[in-house]
Amino acid sequence: MAVSNLVVDDTEIDAAAATSGSSFYLAMRILPAAQRDAMYQVYAFCRAVDDIADSDMPRAERAAALERWRADIDACYAGAPRASLRALTRHIHTFHLQREDFHAMIDGMAMDAAADICAPDEATLDLYCDRVASAAGRLSVRIFGMQEAPGRLLAHHLGRALQLTNILRDIDEDAGINRCYLPYELLAREGIAVTDPAQIADDPSLPRICATLAERAKEHFAASDAIMNREPRNHVRAPRIMSGVYRVLLDRTLERGFDIPRTKVSKPKLRMLWIVARYALF
Repeated sequence: MAVSNLVVDDTEIDAAAATSGSSFYLAMRILPAAQRDAMYQVYAFCRAVDDIADSDMPRAERAAALERWRADIDACYAGAPRASLRALTRHIHTFHLQREDFHAMIDGMAMDAAADICAPDEATLDLYCDRVASAAGRLSVRIFGMQEAPGRLLAHHLGRALQLTNILRDIDEDAGINRCYLPYELLAREGIAVTDPAQIADDPSLPRICATLAERAKEHFAASDAIMNREPRNHVRAPRIMSGVYRVLLDRTLERGFDIPRTKVSKPKLRMLWIVARYALF
């Protein structure tokens, strides 16, 4: 299967192909060549470990595959990467990417691979968001050229904003694979004691829970905007595009609502192109 190829294949990864068709791809197209390729390589890594976590392989095999990736990342820092990671290794040294951020991403995927997450407590949900989203942000802001303190703060807030948006948009899709990322405390507040994702997704109290989570996402978006407003424009063009696209996704998700039946929220292709043009040109 494709996951196995990503883990053991020793040929150079076509990172641009791995990202094509995504909102990420559109955002990164505006970057200078070196930054663009670095982001493609980082995204290809993120896609590879995510594919492992979401695969139908036995859990032990998924854990082993993720540990191979951890060893592969360590080999990059030791100067002995496998062939498919030579480009990533060059960018690691050029942009001073931190090993712990790659490891954090793997740790986040390991949370999904180890068990079907359902109603994590608030601390666990925040840790998950940090690992699967903000860790990628910390790698990205170094590539964008941001200073350490504002870059890490942007990664913190924007990563959580994007991940909470994904959680709200994908409630039914996650329930279909026996997952629910809505926090236990919010469920308990509404008297939902079940731990079955499908039952949670069908509960009439769901809109109130999602409204609370949506407000948190909006707060993180607002904090991200404040940070980007203080930074040099050329350092934050790509994150502004990602923020703009995901704000539209959040708005569309809220417009659709959370009552049954729910329709799938699609990406606004024309609006995405307008957002890219806006920050690419102005």
